[in-house]
Amino acid sequence: MRIGELALRTGVSERSLRYYEKRGLLASDRTPGGHREYAERAVDRVVHIQELLAAGLNTSTIAQVLPCMRDSDGGPSTTATPQLVQWLTQERTRINGLIDELIRSREVLDEVIGAASGQ
Repeated sequence: MRIGELALRTGVSERSLRYYEKRGLLASDRTPGGHREYAERAVDRVVHIQELLAAGLNTSTIAQVLPCMRDSDGGPSTTATPQLVQWLTQERTRINGLIDELIRSREVLDEVIGAASGQ
């Protein structure tokens, strides 16, 4: 598929897709005319990239993590190093802390809203 179709199917801009390719996160073949051609599995790859970006990972870390993720075929990964697993576990702990802080902030706001509205 061409870059425009991949962008449409994933909701990611063509500019971002080119950036992912530049960072080694996504691969394409070239047509004789120089256009990018992506395999069907690129859709899953872009979805994984988006999920990892949303989790707060940068593209350098994502480049390390992507080979460790299961693809749509569910195949297991054999490339995760113990150091990567340890770092990802620490990152998850950090994110959980942020979630806890946000929940506390929401609870404080709920109290303020309740008090301000006379409830």
